[in-house]
Amino acid sequence: MIWRYLDGFGPATAQDFGQFTLQRQAEIGPALEAMADRLTILEGPNGEKMFDVPGGLIPAADAPAPARLLGMWDSILLAYRDRSRIVSDDYRAHVIRRNGDVLPTVLVDGHVCGVWRPTDSGIEVSAFRSLPERDWRDLAQEAGRLGDLIDSRDPLTYRRYAGWWDDLPRAERRTIGQSATV
Repeated sequence: MIWRYLDGFGPATAQDFGQFTLQRQAEIGPALEAMADRLTILEGPNGEKMFDVPGGLIPAADAPAPARLLGMWDSILLAYRDRSRIVSDDYRAHVIRRNGDVLPTVLVDGHVCGVWRPTDSGIEVSAFRSLPERDWRDLAQEAGRLGDLIDSRDPLTYRRYAGWWDDLPRAERRTIGQSATV
């Protein structure tokens, strides 16, 4: 299980693995020790020990991250104990609800900057901060790539989140993409 987790989410800490799998650290530590000769061990940004599979892809720190529309409960928001790598503490409570729901999120430059939902007229994005037009264009392209998948879904699936939607912080809200179903 550790190998598969690291293959998908590495590099990661033992605590990250525990968060994702709900395994206890008392079990994880010995398992990682037993695998140490087969794993790549790195130093994390705060000096923590991070593990990865050999040859795991690690992008350069200055590599551009494309704009993305992530689905509900996307694993990138669930796979790590320290979620501040992708979502700031200011936005976390809006994206990851107390009941465990994780709303569909908007990523720009690899960080959560808003949420999205399908509507009859396209994909509605509520950005928590102002975004430059370049980012809106990139998000519209991403919405276009999701069109076939989103168009086949009933927008009412997300109706239980309507009350939360109105209470979200927002600097800007736009409908992007075009829905084939009206």
